[in-house]
Amino acid sequence: MSTNIGVLIPHFGGESYKIRNALVGVLGKLAAKAFKDVEGDSNARLRSKQAMLEILIERCRDVSAYTRSRVLQVWSELCEENSISIGLWNEVASVASGRLEDKSAIVRKSALQLLITMLQHNPFGPQLRTATFEATLEKYKEKLQGMEPSNSDKDEAANDSSPGEVIMGQDESVSDSCLASSQDQNDRDATIVDITNLEQIRALVASLEAGLRFSKCITSLMPILVQLLASSSATDVENTILLLMRCRQFQIEGSEAALRKMLPLVSALWDYFCFNINGVRPVQSRGALSILCMAAKSSPSILGNHLQDIIDIGFGRWAKEEPLLARTACLALQRLSEEDKDKLISNNSRVFAALQGLVTSFSIPEKIWYGAADKAISTIYTLHPAPELFATETAKKSLSSVFSVLGTNDVSNGDEAQNGASLSSVSPSKLGRFLFVISHIALNHLVYIENSVRKIQKQKRKNEKSQPTTEDLQPDVSKSLEAQGINAELGLSATIDIAIESLAERAEKEIVCCSSEKNLIGHCGPFLSKLCRNLALLQKFPDLQASAMLALCRLMIIDAEFCEANLQILFTVAESAPSETVRSNCTIALGDLAVRFPNLLDPWTEYIYARLRDPSVSVRKNAVLVISHLILNDMMKVKGYINEMAVRIEDKDERISSLAKLFFHELSKKGSNPIYNLLPDILGRLCNQHLKEETFCNIMQFLINSIKKDKQMEALVDKLCNRFAGVNDVRQWEYISYCLSQLTFTEKGLKKLIDNFKMFEHALSEDSVMNHFRSVISKCKKFAKPELKICIEEFEEKLSKVHQEKKEQEETTKNAEAHRQRIDSLDEFLVTKEVSENSGNSAEDETSEVVDPSVDSSTEHMENTPECSVNTSAENSQTTAPLTESEGGGEEIQSAQPVSKGMSRLRAKKTRDPVVDPSVDRSTEYKGNTPEHSADTSTENSQTSVPLTGTEGGSEEIQSTQPVGKGVSRSRARKTRDPVVEDSAAPVRRATRSTRRQGS
Repeated sequence: MSTNIGVLIPHFGGESYKIRNALVGVLGKLAAKAFKDVEGDSNARLRSKQAMLEILIERCRDVSAYTRSRVLQVWSELCEENSISIGLWNEVASVASGRLEDKSAIVRKSALQLLITMLQHNPFGPQLRTATFEATLEKYKEKLQGMEPSNSDKDEAANDSSPGEVIMGQDESVSDSCLASSQDQNDRDATIVDITNLEQIRALVASLEAGLRFSKCITSLMPILVQLLASSSATDVENTILLLMRCRQFQIEGSEAALRKMLPLVSALWDYFCFNINGVRPVQSRGALSILCMAAKSSPSILGNHLQDIIDIGFGRWAKEEPLLARTACLALQRLSEEDKDKLISNNSRVFAALQGLVTSFSIPEKIWYGAADKAISTIYTLHPAPELFATETAKKSLSSVFSVLGTNDVSNGDEAQNGASLSSVSPSKLGRFLFVISHIALNHLVYIENSVRKIQKQKRKNEKSQPTTEDLQPDVSKSLEAQGINAELGLSATIDIAIESLAERAEKEIVCCSSEKNLIGHCGPFLSKLCRNLALLQKFPDLQASAMLALCRLMIIDAEFCEANLQILFTVAESAPSETVRSNCTIALGDLAVRFPNLLDPWTEYIYARLRDPSVSVRKNAVLVISHLILNDMMKVKGYINEMAVRIEDKDERISSLAKLFFHELSKKGSNPIYNLLPDILGRLCNQHLKEETFCNIMQFLINSIKKDKQMEALVDKLCNRFAGVNDVRQWEYISYCLSQLTFTEKGLKKLIDNFKMFEHALSEDSVMNHFRSVISKCKKFAKPELKICIEEFEEKLSKVHQEKKEQEETTKNAEAHRQRIDSLDEFLVTKEVSENSGNSAEDETSEVVDPSVDSSTEHMENTPECSVNTSAENSQTTAPLTESEGGGEEIQSAQPVSKGMSRLRAKKTRDPVVDPSVDRSTEYKGNTPEHSADTSTENSQTSVPLTGTEGGSEEIQSTQPVGKGVSRSRARKTRDPVVEDSAAPVRRATRSTRRQGS
């Protein structure tokens, strides 16, 4: 595109400024990137780039303000990418300086931003003082003049080239040498680079001259910047202030004086705060005071001259119209300088009365009162010389204002019923305010004690350091020092520190413990604890519950015994409170308690992590912040519940997800990356949480990507492969194999994966698992050496073979299971049918036996019978057992005896006698002439046939099939072995042996 730029240039003459803006952007991109790695003549490339930059300079005078602004923005981009040569640097700075007086605000804004960017990326050094550049330039010019006579020929050759070409062609290292020579004026003689080459010295001199011109250009802008501070455009003022701050950073002459011109802006804020301007509203007054409080952080003295205005306006009638004004006034009083604080106390100002009235009155709306009272109590402890006494008085007034409905006699009366009736008339909102005041006073008193101890220790160290160390000491002083040295050797100094700490612990304990008569709020602790345990009452008054739980948490932070006694109720409310505000406050308090009493909170770690599962976005966000703070600052150990934090990576709320990712990113920087050690445990716990597959994959991908070391990746291969052993859940197979696919495999890691093949062989039957291993193989093939590729291909073939075998085995198992299920369903159907038939044939089973006379001569006429068919119906049985019994003869008799399921032993005995046919002895003679003897036995309801064989003394064997019901014993089967021969018409009855003999 750069070779066809001539096609685009004519469009700069078009009327549309949007086209010109687009062309300016194109030229900027081409000048920055199109000529870096292009082959060809370097001089031609340089000339093309120079032509584009000249067009951009010319476009700074475009008729359209939008185009002029766009050109300056493009120059800022080129400056950030270091695409502006030193020779062109001052020309661009001059153009930007001229645009500061442009009639368009957007152009002035872009010009100011360009100058800020040029200061940030200037190639001349971190200090741009004009005097520094002048001194360094003078020394190098003298050195150059001393070398010129001896190098006259070279000098003439150098004069043929223009100074601009020297500047354009110089390397960046020249400017670096300039930086080294101009960082510190005091050491300038030592930092001047010893350069003997004439060309290098000339380039350095040219660079110093360019830096000097740039410094003078910025210095000359100070009057214009002062004028812009008074501009009616807010963008002019804002960007001018930013540029002046940057000039002050680079030590530009006149920047400090220009910054002082900002003071009229501060006076304008006071005019707004004091209502000196017509039409100012209380909201604007509060905003002005807020800005002044911000400024007081770096310069507290700006508040001293208007101290009385802060008191009169902040706590006067305007505070009733704008309640937040009182809170801002309290913040301003806290940021007073030490001199102003002493002045406030010495003048016996009414500020403390105003603060006490703010805490105890009910004129401010409840939603705003809590913030104002918070700052008011903190201000009392900041300013008052004896805050414990004044706080006690404030607490008493608050108590009397809340319980004003009770008389002194009622409170001291021992009748609990009467006291309960009186207390029931207390307003919940007033009671909530009283509990807030009491708890906040207690917390501030704890801070006051700690600060007092710190001051004592600091003063003690200061006295020890300020002791005289000279040898010329008076005898008394020497003896004093010797005594102090002896005390130090004996450990008496440490004893003093222990005594101070003991007094501090005692003072802290007296805040909540009610054993002392002088304690501040100790008697409110038991009352507050009982109130918070009355969950039924607090659920009726959510605001009271919020105040009560906040007060309880503050008192728990103060005293360890009180904390231990109320931990149970705190966790209960943190989990089950209906208000998310209460749960959020409890979650934040748990973090503070974990810092102050880590041993008490250690057994409750699981419940702290449980706050990450809260349905409220606010509670989850606070839980993430609290746990992140505790773990990253080594206040709480990373235990087995860190998976709850990992789940928050895929939280529905984007803010929580970002905080969780930031936590693991910072955790990966600690030590040897704890995420590596936590990953297997996180994996196991996430597998049991029934997460969506996409959620699980995103979490594990983020965690694995935070592991960078190859050794840790190789060790993870072993750990993940070992997790396959003993796991039969397909879902866990998929998760583990996915984690393997996300690892970065080295040659050692791949060998470990191959060696652990037996660990995951059983999981290869799943297609998803196989796909993950294919992904691993495809990754390894990309970096593998030729000899390693052979191993990878063999491993791939092995995986495919095992996968196919597992699939076939799985298919066979499925078919067998389906067949078994069909058989089971058929059995259930037959059992149902059997039960119904048994109920219908119960009468027939009890009748006498019927003997068919035709049985006697059946054997004799067997030869003439075409076919003998014996059909045995065993519909009421489940198991058919063929039985064979020997009876003295040598012939085998085929019989089928149906036995119903559940047949009694008595019925079995009645049917156990065999049927003996006298013609059996002659059956062998006719055996050869018998066409075929078939016995069709119907066993529709049976599943198993048990063949039993017996001999009856003869030489021939007779086959018999005896159906036996399911569950019938072997003895019962023998008793029921007699055949039942059915005729086509007459029923067959069992014949006894005597009857058969008579018939024969």
